[in-house]
Amino acid sequence: MGADDAELARVREVATAGPYQPTWESLQRYTAPRWYADAKFGIFVHWGVYSVPAFGNEWYARNMYLQGTPEFEHHRSTYGPHTEFGYKDFVDRFEAPQFDPTAWAATFRRAGAQFVVPVAEHHDGFAMYDTARSSWNALARGPERDVVGDLGAAVRSSGMVLGVSSHRAEHWWFMNGGTEFDSDVRDPAYADFYGPAMREETAPNEQFLEDWLLRTVELVDRYRPQVVWFDWWIERPAFEPYLKLFAAYYYNSAARWGREVVINYKWQAFAEGSAVYDVERGALHGIHPRVWQNDTSVGRTSWSWVPDQRYKSVPELVGELLDVVAKNGVLLLNVGPKADGTLAAEEVALLEGLGDWLARHGEAVYGTRPWTIPGEGPTQLAAGSFVDADAREYTGADVRFTVRDDPGGTHLYATVLGPAPDVLRIRSWGAASGLLGEFENLQLPASPEQVVSRRTVEAVEVDLPSGLRGVPGVVVRVTLREREVPRRPDGLH
Repeated sequence: MGADDAELARVREVATAGPYQPTWESLQRYTAPRWYADAKFGIFVHWGVYSVPAFGNEWYARNMYLQGTPEFEHHRSTYGPHTEFGYKDFVDRFEAPQFDPTAWAATFRRAGAQFVVPVAEHHDGFAMYDTARSSWNALARGPERDVVGDLGAAVRSSGMVLGVSSHRAEHWWFMNGGTEFDSDVRDPAYADFYGPAMREETAPNEQFLEDWLLRTVELVDRYRPQVVWFDWWIERPAFEPYLKLFAAYYYNSAARWGREVVINYKWQAFAEGSAVYDVERGALHGIHPRVWQNDTSVGRTSWSWVPDQRYKSVPELVGELLDVVAKNGVLLLNVGPKADGTLAAEEVALLEGLGDWLARHGEAVYGTRPWTIPGEGPTQLAAGSFVDADAREYTGADVRFTVRDDPGGTHLYATVLGPAPDVLRIRSWGAASGLLGEFENLQLPASPEQVVSRRTVEAVEVDLPSGLRGVPGVVVRVTLREREVPRRPDGLH
């Protein structure tokens, strides 16, 4: 029996000797952990070899080999023929001399993040961690650092939870453009990096699938992440038995560690309820019955750093966070560090701005659950994936609701997503709405001034102090009387 066969046998043993079995029926007994449902906000980190060319986006490794693309022409004019300078040659330029995981973790903590998910391996096949399964990894080449391990230690020292993402599945076909003309992808000397480079229409073979499984298991065993995020291509039918095997292995391993963990998936790769559903750059229309996640980024142009990035604004990020949380979701917000290991000043400013808002208003976010409805207002958001290409301009009538239990009672929050008007009217709290009964102690948590408010048939009206007028992200809090406490969609009280 070879080493891989022995390891596969061990994986199957763990996957069948615990609370879970590698079947959808068994895995659907999974429940997302309370820590994750309470966390609401994590940081995603796209950093890798693609950060060196910093052109187009994080798919540079693929696009530079696709003839006719801007990346192909840019690469040839900037670096020379693909036979002389290929993607592999960026690895030696990826030295990252200013990578400071402690500084990164401090910035993420300052932003208010509760967990951090670095990309362990992107589609390009370069591992950002210490792996025995490939010499093309950040400890052996480039930075000569175990990026995931070093960042993970800093994240945990800062009181946050470590996760990892794996985009390895897409590597089956990611570099196949380089097989269609004379390039270094055709060179057998680099097949261990560029391969398999197969056509996307073909199903991955058993060798690739077993390697995918063992790489993912290695990540779990080495770093014990409490989140494992997968990109979309695992939804191919060939992955299904390996996904079930991995999920049972991971959940059973976590039970042995005494930890609760999360798997994020897109589309229909996992059976409903067996893991946490993730929507890329997306939104939902209403409240989801189970906790879910929106993974998005501070920028619209690329997940990795590029000099021409189009950035969102702090109010837009606050609005995106509240829209997700009000619908029973968690926001995973991406940043893309520069190749030298520094965080771009624009991205730090956005994180600090969001962190400042959360420092004042975090009680309306952390540990909350959805109310009876997610919100109100004239701005209609498209639902689904990839719906954040254009800026969202919220009005002072766009409001999102959250509710939380505290020792002092159950508090209901209304957060104004746009610039707050002089008189805030919350129509869903009006006497005629039928949504809210009696309440008390209406307050503005961020303002020391006495609040003037009244309830009419149509709305609760709040006269905002002058310092809050025109300010986005204003929060109103009321305390619910015991008989008015709503039932949570996920059963948590």
